Amino acid sequence: MSTRGRDLRGRANPGRQGTDRAIPGQQGAGRAIPGQQGADRDWPEEDFGERDGLTDVPGGVRLQKVLAAAGVGSRRHCEELIGAGRVEVDGETVRRFGARVDPEEQVIRVDGKRIPSRQDQVYLAFNKPPKVLTAMSDDRGRRTITEFLGDRAERLFHIGRLDYDTEGLMLLTNDGELAHRLAHPSYGVFKTYLADVQGPIPKDLGRRLATGVELADGVATADKFRVIERSGSRALVEITLHEGRKHIVRRMLAEAGHPVSRLVRTDVGPIRLGNLRPGTTRELTTAEIGELYAAVAL
Repeated sequence: MSTRGRDLRGRANPGRQGTDRAIPGQQGAGRAIPGQQGADRDWPEEDFGERDGLTDVPGGVRLQKVLAAAGVGSRRHCEELIGAGRVEVDGETVRRFGARVDPEEQVIRVDGKRIPSRQDQVYLAFNKPPKVLTAMSDDRGRRTITEFLGDRAERLFHIGRLDYDTEGLMLLTNDGELAHRLAHPSYGVFKTYLADVQGPIPKDLGRRLATGVELADGVATADKFRVIERSGSRALVEITLHEGRKHIVRRMLAEAGHPVSRLVRTDVGPIRLGNLRPGTTRELTTAEIGELYAAVAL
């Protein structure tokens, strides 16, 4: 599935927009009205599939145009999805290609997954380097994530703060509701880390972390734990948690007798760091954004 139709600075990307195209072999559909080249055409509703219970929004945008702009696919592919009954608007299955919707207010889903229909919303993955502050400014002159984001007009929320020395995956968005839910512990969004720790690692460390480690601010538990590699007096371990208290991973492992020398976050929910270079960002795909929505019941 393609990424959304904007570059990393929020500018329109002409090469990603859908175009109105005729569908071969579909009589009565896909015809341009003379004098309306490139315009959003008015179609006879009886030619546009089955009726449904959705009320068209006056002055709204054609549904297939919204889907194409969100990166679901070409306009023709989006029409095929609608015709197959795979698209919902506010819980109502829509089969009319000409249905008009409000992408700013209505919830649109494809195959049960919500799509990012608002074109002013930004969803980024960022690989935070070490020795960078998770803040937009710092009165002590330390480097902050702002210098890696360029000249962006949007106010971005960071999802899952990383401490100054920790590196790895952060999510950035101006979708306030999504950001709030992803950060709230009640939704149980898992975060996975790789930690270089002091060894040797006892066989029961995973069980101990899963049972819970007593810290100054309460018991902390790991959802998953495994040893990736052992090398002399050091070990590389992977740990997954669903809570985000300050320095939680470092404090847990130190309390268990295995101080951390390097910590990298590799996953936030369904989003993976992958091969994203330190200090760089990428836009999330439409599929990834849909998975984030699903993870927090949006």
